[in-house]
Amino acid sequence: MEIASGRVVGGRVELDSELPEGTAVTVLAGQADETFEVDAETEQALLRAIEQCRRGETIPMSQLLGDLRARE
Repeated sequence: MEIASGRVVGGRVELDSELPEGTAVTVLAGQADETFEVDAETEQALLRAIEQCRRGETIPMSQLLGDLRARE
């Protein structure tokens, strides 16, 4: 997993770095003056989750949503 920053130019996302052709991406769009800050515990949880993804320990989104609905 890589993190790449960029800007929207002419309705398209232009990255500050290169990603391989065909890379699947997720875009988180914040406001121009918005920052993303987390406490140390949340940062560690995010880093653990990234490592799980790198190891291929993922589930389909449909399964995740189904699991969440089942808990309601």
